[in-house]
Amino acid sequence: MAGSRHDSGAPRPTSRDVGRAAGVSQATVSLVLGDKWQGRVAERTAERVRAAARDLGYRPNLAARNLRLGRTRTALLVVPALTNEFFARVHTGAARVAARHGFGVVLYPAPDVTAPARDPFESARASLDGVLASSMASEALATIRGDELPLVMLDSDPAHSLGAATVNLDIAQGMRLAAEHLLALGHRDFLHLAADISSWTFDVRRDALRSVLHGTGATVTPARSALAVDAARTATEAALRASVARPTAVICDDDVLAAGACKAARRLGLRVPDDLSVTGFDDLTLATAVEPELTTVSLPAERFGEQGMDTLIAVLDGRTPEPQPLPVRLVVRGSTAKGPAPRR
Repeated sequence: MAGSRHDSGAPRPTSRDVGRAAGVSQATVSLVLGDKWQGRVAERTAERVRAAARDLGYRPNLAARNLRLGRTRTALLVVPALTNEFFARVHTGAARVAARHGFGVVLYPAPDVTAPARDPFESARASLDGVLASSMASEALATIRGDELPLVMLDSDPAHSLGAATVNLDIAQGMRLAAEHLLALGHRDFLHLAADISSWTFDVRRDALRSVLHGTGATVTPARSALAVDAARTATEAALRASVARPTAVICDDDVLAAGACKAARRLGLRVPDDLSVTGFDDLTLATAVEPELTTVSLPAERFGEQGMDTLIAVLDGRTPEPQPLPVRLVVRGSTAKGPAPRR
């Protein structure tokens, strides 16, 4: 059918597609659609380009065009409230790459989910080239991203991402490493202290732990806590008191939760790691500030931010990046030790 529009299930048409349909160069398409063709392109040619764009359903990527013209050269990094140094490190990495490309990063800590997100600009669409967003702050995106803004999601389900691309850490491997470490030490009774946050990244931790422990004869007591030391202490105490077979190891979704678990152990008269091993996740500064120092999964936060910004630049350039999950590693410190003798 003449005048057909772009099918949302097909790849979005590009300026190169418009040029091919109109029989002109991509530069000519940019001149015409940027309304800078007068005196440089014949009127008949300009009309042919506009007709091809209409037929293909092509819409200029305003953010990419602004980047090329140097109008804003600004990206927005959307993260949870800045109570966790992990996202400060992500910002450091993202800003480093942004600087190499001559533009800056505005940091937007999303409000608590009970508060409405507000556009930090008069118009985010007019003020920004693109957005990097953590899955933990995705609720704010509907307000601030605008329909035309390229979006790259960090730590997000690739199969159901809101963005043009996703950048992930190998979170599942991190949880597998922690669980396998504890199993090798002889632990079979676990407490999983999970973050009380509805987010893909924490679902991955839970599923990976279940997968590793399946068929090992291990038991897992689940507990949930807000990402705060006192909340984690309270949740751990309650879970340990209620357990029929007391866990000998606590595997935590985050270092902050692990610090709370260590405080709970002390309040209950348990020694870490002699009576209770504890593992964290992230390798924050906190991991070496507590005593004993935490065995934890180290995440390359700065590299994560760098790859996120590299990916956004690629999206702005019209490329479709497929970055592989960044590797993580287990750092063994003093909070884990050999478990009890095997159960008979």
